[in-house]
Amino acid sequence: MTALFRSIGSEFLKILTTRIWWILAIVMVVYVGATAGGLAALFGWLSQNPDQTGGGGRGLPTGAQLQPLVYGFATTVGYVFPVLLGALATTGEFRHETLTPTFLATPRRGLVLLAKVVVAIIVGAVFGLIAWATTLAAGAAAFSGFGIETNLGDSDTWALAGRGILAMALWAAIGVGLGTLVTSQVAAIVIVLAFTQFVEPLLRLAASFIDVTASIARFLPGAASDAVVGVSFYSLSGGAATDPLDWWKGAIVLLAYAAVLTFGGYFSSWRRDVT
Repeated sequence: MTALFRSIGSEFLKILTTRIWWILAIVMVVYVGATAGGLAALFGWLSQNPDQTGGGGRGLPTGAQLQPLVYGFATTVGYVFPVLLGALATTGEFRHETLTPTFLATPRRGLVLLAKVVVAIIVGAVFGLIAWATTLAAGAAAFSGFGIETNLGDSDTWALAGRGILAMALWAAIGVGLGTLVTSQVAAIVIVLAFTQFVEPLLRLAASFIDVTASIARFLPGAASDAVVGVSFYSLSGGAATDPLDWWKGAIVLLAYAAVLTFGGYFSSWRRDVT
């Protein structure tokens, strides 16, 4: 246990002594804040001017849908940042050849990897806390400007935020698993950005129009993440009506992705000789 705590302390030091964590955090705040605030303002304006939609406001989120949808952008679009952090924290070990002194200090490689996952989960939760604080502030400010209830006093809003923070923490663990499996830093970044920004959104959109494929698509990582939070922007697509996973089932799916990637990376690259 003492060795594990030492490894966890070492992993924290590795992350906090680099610039990448706060650079990603700043970009994330700008990204999710602009998205949540901008969409809250857009929906607020459209709610007051329904004739401008060309359909009398049909298809727009209304009532109890609106606030969770906007606040949920903290995870819906922000999850890419903890994934990148976890992947970069792991691939950086291979790129800068810091695994050699790490393994010399702690020969139990599985323990080192476990510590890295634990630290990634904690830092991912911190990223989630920052992202949700940003979207709650930006979204609520825009809602207030248009006279729309912010729901900040509603316990459901804070439960939504708690589940969103959990999802962000699990995404960071997925990033560590990916970085262990794909040791090239450039390749890991390309995979994360391509899959999260293009491949999965297209798959989910295409699958949403048929009941069978929509049911299968619930187990894609992004869909599971939305299930954990309890809100999804894809619900506006008007596709097949398939109930999402329960939030705890979504969490298990994300955890399973992290475990499969991490164990795969452990047996394929982590145990290899390093120089």
